[in-house]
Amino acid sequence: MQAFLINLGTSDKEHNAQTKDWMKQIRDISYDIEDCIDDFAHRLPKDPDGDVFCSFIRMVMHDVRTWYPRRDIATKLVELKNRAEHVGTRRTRYGVCDLGAGKDSSKEADEAAYLAAENQVSTRQIVSVKEPVGMADAKKKLEPWIKDSSKKGRSVLSIVGFGGVGKTTVAMDLYRKFGDQFEHRASVNVSQKFEIEAILSNILSQVKPQATFQKGDQGRRRTKTESIEHQIKEELAQHLKGKRYLLVFDDVWSASAWEKIRNCLPSDETRSIIIVTTRFQAVATICIRDKNDLLHKVEHLPDDESKDLLEQSVSEYYHSKDNQRGQIIIPKDILELCCGLPLAIVTLAGLVACRRERFDQQWKEICIFLPPKSVNCHTPEGVKKILNYCYNDLPGDLRTCSLYLSVFPKAQKISRKRLTRRWIAEGFVSEKHGQSIEELAETYFNQLIIRKILQPVEHSNNGKVKACQVHDMVLEYIIAKSSEENFITVLGGHWLMPTPRNKVRRLSLHSSDLNHVKETTRRINLSHLRSLTVFGNLSQLTSLSFKYGILQVLDLEDCKGFKKHHVKAIFKMLLLKYLNLRRTDVKKIPSKIGKLKYLETLDIRETNVKELPDAIVQLDKMTEILGGNKHTQEALKMPKDIEKKPMKSLRTLLGITIDPELTAVPDLHEYTSLRKLAIYKLNIKEKDPNFRTFRSSIEYLGGCSLETLVIHDMVSDFLNSLDLMTSPPKYLYELELHGMLIKIPQWISYLGDLRMLTLSISVLRTDTLLLLSQLQSLFSLTFSFNNKDQDPYLEEILYKNKSDSNGEIVVPDSGFKNLKLLRFFTPVLPTLIFSEKAMPELERLYMRFKVLEGIFGMETLERLQEVHLGVNDKASKFTKSVLTDLAKAARKYPNKPRVIVDEYYDGVK
Repeated sequence: MQAFLINLGTSDKEHNAQTKDWMKQIRDISYDIEDCIDDFAHRLPKDPDGDVFCSFIRMVMHDVRTWYPRRDIATKLVELKNRAEHVGTRRTRYGVCDLGAGKDSSKEADEAAYLAAENQVSTRQIVSVKEPVGMADAKKKLEPWIKDSSKKGRSVLSIVGFGGVGKTTVAMDLYRKFGDQFEHRASVNVSQKFEIEAILSNILSQVKPQATFQKGDQGRRRTKTESIEHQIKEELAQHLKGKRYLLVFDDVWSASAWEKIRNCLPSDETRSIIIVTTRFQAVATICIRDKNDLLHKVEHLPDDESKDLLEQSVSEYYHSKDNQRGQIIIPKDILELCCGLPLAIVTLAGLVACRRERFDQQWKEICIFLPPKSVNCHTPEGVKKILNYCYNDLPGDLRTCSLYLSVFPKAQKISRKRLTRRWIAEGFVSEKHGQSIEELAETYFNQLIIRKILQPVEHSNNGKVKACQVHDMVLEYIIAKSSEENFITVLGGHWLMPTPRNKVRRLSLHSSDLNHVKETTRRINLSHLRSLTVFGNLSQLTSLSFKYGILQVLDLEDCKGFKKHHVKAIFKMLLLKYLNLRRTDVKKIPSKIGKLKYLETLDIRETNVKELPDAIVQLDKMTEILGGNKHTQEALKMPKDIEKKPMKSLRTLLGITIDPELTAVPDLHEYTSLRKLAIYKLNIKEKDPNFRTFRSSIEYLGGCSLETLVIHDMVSDFLNSLDLMTSPPKYLYELELHGMLIKIPQWISYLGDLRMLTLSISVLRTDTLLLLSQLQSLFSLTFSFNNKDQDPYLEEILYKNKSDSNGEIVVPDSGFKNLKLLRFFTPVLPTLIFSEKAMPELERLYMRFKVLEGIFGMETLERLQEVHLGVNDKASKFTKSVLTDLAKAARKYPNKPRVIVDEYYDGVK
């Protein structure tokens, strides 16, 4: 059945209503068959073993005990068989035609192999902010208006245009360019359905970061007559009063929504600016109430700018692979087809960019299937036709992965790792083409980036995309397609979707309308639920929804309102593979977790869970344990039984503590599958008998499969003993060493594949930089020191640097051939000097400090694109003046880097 559905799903022909309904029926039966098989697997125990006599007695007892479940499952099988026969009979009765084979299977195989090969050679890059195409006229009109200091009071810029025309691009370009000229700035997405409390909280968290730590106390401070909304409004008004601010409200759908927002914002004589984007002319007009306000309509791009955007979007991935290609030839019909709509241009460019071997042929195929006269990109129907063509062009696996994006709310930042882990748990990815399951999932993710279905918004230090978003019109199409195929059911989202009539297989609950969500979940059939995702508060979900035993994916990240009955219910989900409780208020993992025999991923990062029960070692399929808090160095205690029964299937062990007095010190020699190990607390003395054993196990894993090693050592001397390792961990891609490092291990210079390196600020010296400059693959280098209790120690470091090299740290003029990201996070930053030819590929520089002595030679960094300068709110006036001078000078460098100045607070990351 699955092969048949894949065959029809990849057909180049458009299906009629009969065929679509027929496919739905077959898909529904296939889901039910899979449910029945899983039900059989966990309801019926294995047949009894033993000698002949004992086996006979046990068999009789087994038959009696399992009589009812066997009868129940047998009845279901008969029903499923009859349903399948009836579907076939109805197809003949009503004359549903067989469309035949879909796309050539060999073509699918070749394309899949190509995708795998592409991932092997994919380049790492920083998510950069490019100059938007077609902004010249907008800049001439809008930039002088924003700069005009003669106007007093609050002014509103209303930007209106068709969906996908680039309203948000215009607004965010102004936000990035002028944001640092205001005392406070924030950007929020409003959408069709929104909660004013959530909007205000989002703004407050951006203009006053420390407010996020007070949010949990709001309920206790609130009086009976005072709402949380009113309290946030008062706090926001008080914080912004008398200060210049820049606020962006993206995608406002109604005049009433704007009135609610406007009434919550302070208005005084200071020159503040609010930017509003909307699809509707009526809403844009309502926003303009004063002579100082301005309305700007974003039009479709003219032909020359459409061509520039198309060439830029294609060459972004195309020319990087084949610099000998030459000028890109774009048919005139393609430009007519896109009608100057940036969304259509970028989407089609992404489709072509992933087919570089059939570059010219792909343009012709688009023009055949989408003749320009049949598509009007000035209407939602026209955009839908283009999106539908791009969706149908996806290989089967990628199509499933793209539909899965409908789980996430509009404007949500989607974590790459969270998404790929869920794909794996759902069974959408399987090992093939010589790639592991994780590598192939990352291949699919990269392909969705290239095809412009996903938009990268944040990068990791290793150069990979860390987070992405989906354009709202693309997401709207995906949600409609997902609902049509009963793939994922979304309740309470930004769009009004019909209540599902079929059995719900995957459910995503958004918090925009709690009453609607509660009422609907009581009416729909959740007995076949495979995947459950909740955004917001668990109060929108009835406890009965947790009792179904075939659930495989449960994602409650950032949810609040955890109760004891929720925890108990979770550990009755015997088929659970993926459990995400990150940033929830869960406090304890019960010993019943040992019953979840199929569990592969457990994510309890940034929760109050401090210790795992001994039963965790019973989970033979567990591959990832993610715990602790990287920002606060809160660590997770491992169970004592881990010494008796190592978890050999583990690939990721994140956020643990190693302290012989508190927990067992695991002998990691048997963890040969471990790829990522992160230790957030290490307290093991050199005299301890486990000291050498633990170092030996680190050395042994370094020769197996270990790719990422993170160690926070603030009290012991373990880090300084790493230099005694006889063989380096040669397969490391990422290495982080935080603590009282006196000297970095010399074997670091032999790590040819190392891409990301983070070291304690205690080894920030000229000789260290000279050693590291020889690392050919190094992409990111960070020096940090985030332990407040050791601030006095930094003065000692600074003093030693002065005595050794006159207090100057010199970046050598050779080496660092591929370094693109450099960061210094430290209370005290000594004098830093960049040599004339230092770091030739550096694109982004981050510095955060309390005390800055001086930075020289930044103008020699020819490829520098962005400079982020963060100063502590308690920094001296002298430091802030040095920072101001540095920012002014950087803006005048020949390469014109973008300079961003921020104030940060202690304890806020």
